[in-house]
Amino acid sequence: MDTSQYLSIFLEESMDNLQTLNEALLILEQEPENVDKLNEIFRVAHTIKGMAATMGFNTMAALTHKMEDVLSEFRNGELKVTKQVVTILFKCLDTLEQMVDNIQNGEEEEIPVDDIITKLESISEKAAAGLSESSEEKVAQNNETSNEETDNKALTVVDLNEYDLSVVKQAIEKGYNCFSIEVNLSKTTLLKSARAFLIFKSLEEWGEIIKSIPSTEDLEAENFEFEIKLVYLTHKTKEEIENVLGEISEIDSIIIEKIDSNDLKISNENKKEEVKQEKKETPAVKKENVKSQAKPKPAEKSTEGAHKKVHQSVRVDLERLDKFLNMVSELVINRTRLEQISSNYKLTELNETLEQVARTTTDLQDLVMKIRMLPLDTVFNRFPRLIRDLSVELNKEMELIIEGQDTELDRTVIDEIGEPLIHLLRNSADHGIEDTKEERIARGKDPIGKIKLIAYQEGTKAVIKVQDDGNGINVEKVREKAEERGISTENMDENEIMNLIFDSGFSTNDKVTDLSGRGVGMDVVKTKISALGGTVDMKSEEGKGTTFTIKLPLTLQIITALLVKVGGENLAISLNAIDSVIDYNESQIKKTNNKEVIIYRGNVIPIIRINEKLGLPKSESKKVYIVIVKVGEKMAGLLVDSLMGQQDIVIKPLGKTLKMLKEYIGATILGDGLVTLILDVAALV
Repeated sequence: MDTSQYLSIFLEESMDNLQTLNEALLILEQEPENVDKLNEIFRVAHTIKGMAATMGFNTMAALTHKMEDVLSEFRNGELKVTKQVVTILFKCLDTLEQMVDNIQNGEEEEIPVDDIITKLESISEKAAAGLSESSEEKVAQNNETSNEETDNKALTVVDLNEYDLSVVKQAIEKGYNCFSIEVNLSKTTLLKSARAFLIFKSLEEWGEIIKSIPSTEDLEAENFEFEIKLVYLTHKTKEEIENVLGEISEIDSIIIEKIDSNDLKISNENKKEEVKQEKKETPAVKKENVKSQAKPKPAEKSTEGAHKKVHQSVRVDLERLDKFLNMVSELVINRTRLEQISSNYKLTELNETLEQVARTTTDLQDLVMKIRMLPLDTVFNRFPRLIRDLSVELNKEMELIIEGQDTELDRTVIDEIGEPLIHLLRNSADHGIEDTKEERIARGKDPIGKIKLIAYQEGTKAVIKVQDDGNGINVEKVREKAEERGISTENMDENEIMNLIFDSGFSTNDKVTDLSGRGVGMDVVKTKISALGGTVDMKSEEGKGTTFTIKLPLTLQIITALLVKVGGENLAISLNAIDSVIDYNESQIKKTNNKEVIIYRGNVIPIIRINEKLGLPKSESKKVYIVIVKVGEKMAGLLVDSLMGQQDIVIKPLGKTLKMLKEYIGATILGDGLVTLILDVAALV
C-alpha cells in the first residue's frame, strides 16, 4: 500500500500527539495518582505507535512500544511515577520528536535509540522483579482464564485484571457506558493491521479501549485471524458506536454488548445484536460511491465542544494562505489606485461602487488576517516542559505560570517568536531565580521560584511579558561591564543602563555555562523582535525580580500608515508607532549634549531630522511638522516637511539588493502607482 499520501497527516498528528504527551507527563509527574491522565498518556502513546507501524517507521514504533511497556507498569501498579523515570520518558519523547523532524525534512540518518531502549527495558525489568508472588499468581490466573475463554465466546469482564476492573467501575460510576465489542473483518481483507488501526482510531476519538484480544502487538504484526474483541468505555450509545464502526469498510459484522454496572457482567437487558454490514467496494473501486454507502452519523447534540471543532476545521497548506493574502494585498493596492483615479477625474458615478468595493475589500482583508491568526498557546505549550527540565538541570525549585495564551498573532510572527522567548525564560531560570530555597526564604519569598509568561492584546499590538521574582539586575555590575567594553554611561539613567544587556556580546555572568555567559542570548532576542517590527524593554528591581516586555504587531502584511514628505520624497510611518503630530516651532527646540531636544508633556525627547538621517535635501517649506513616535519606553520627534494623510498600505519586502538598508522595513505601492519606502521607526530611534 502506498502510504506517501498520508505522510502529511501522519507528521501533523504525530507532532500534536507528542505535545499532548509532553503536557500530560508534566501533570502526571505532579499528580502520580491521576488515573485519567495516565490513561490519556497510554492511549496517545499507543496511537503514535500504531501510526508509525502503519507508515513503516519501525524504529519509531519499536521505541514507542518500549515506552508503552513502562506506562503499562504504571497502570498495573508495578511501578511508581518518579522524577527519574519521567525524565527518561521525556528523553524518549525528544527522540521521537527528532525522528518526526527528520522524516519531515527528508533526512534518512538513523537516530540511535539503543541507549534509551536499554534504559526503558531496565525500568521494566526492575518493576517485574519487584512483583510480589501473590501479584504474579493473580496475573497468571487472569492469563489462564483469558486463554480458556477467548476461543469460546465474546469478551467478558473475567478477562480484565484488577486494575482494569477498577477503571471500569470508576468510569461507570461517572456516567460512562461500558461495552464489549466484537468486530469480524471480511475474509478478503488484505491489510488486517491497517483495518485494525482504523477501528482503534475511530473508537479512541470518542472513548477509551480498556483491553483488546488479540493484543495490540499481535494486531500490529497481523498475528490474528479476522476477529477482534474489545472492552470499551465511552459516553456514546450502542447505536452511535455501530454508526462509527459502520463507516469502516471490509467489516462483515459487529457485535456490541453492554456491561452491567452492578456485577460487571454482560447485562441480560441488552441481548446480542449482530449488525450485518454490506460489503463495500475497496478504495481502488469507484471512490465516489464510498461516501454514499456510509451510514449517516447521528446528530451530535451532546458532543463536547472539543469534538465539534475537529469536524468544523479544515487543514490548509500555509503556502496557499500566503498566496491568498498576497492576492488580497494586490486588491488593496488596486482599490487605492481606483480611488485615486476617481478623485483625480471627479467621476462621481463611480463613488458608490467604489465605496462598496472598499467595504468588501476591508472585510476580505480582515477575514484573511483572522484566518492566519493563531493563539500563542501553540508556542507557549512547549515552555512548561522547558522550565521543568531547567529546574532539574539547575537544581532549583521553580514553576511557570502562563496567562493569556489565547491571545492571537499572525502565523508568521508565531513561527518566529519561540526562540526569543526561550532565551528570556532560560535567562530568568538561570540568572533570575535564586540558587537556594534558603536565600529566597531569607528575602521573605516563596521557596519555589515563580516565572510568569503573560500575553494580552493592546490596540493593534500584542504584548508578551516574561517576569520572574528572583534576584533582579545589579545596575552597578552592568555599569562596570559597560565601562570595561568602552561604553560611556555618563548621561544614562538606571533603566537605560540595564537595557545595555541587549547589546551584542554583553553578559553580566562571569562564568560561561551551557545556559549562559557568552553574551549572545539577549542580542538574539532584540535582533529577532526588531526583525518582526516589535520592541523589547526590561525593568528590574534588585532583589525583587525582572520583567521583559515584548510588543509585537498583530500582523506583518497590511498596516495603516501616515504618509509624509521629506526632501521631495514620499515616506510612510506606521500609525502603530505614532503618538501624535505637532507643529514645528524653532523656539521650542533646545540643545543638550550638542543634541536637539524638545519638551513634550513634561518629557525631554530627542529631535531627529529625517532628511539629514537619510541624506535627503533640505526642504524650503515654511510649514514643518514633528511626528512624535514611541518605541517601547523610548520617544522621539521625527521632523518631516508635510503630511499627506493616512492610508492602508501593503508591506512589500525590499529584496536582496536593498535588504541592508536598516532604516526601512519595506516598501509599498500607492494609489498613483509610485513606490514609497516605509520607515523603520525602531531603527531610527
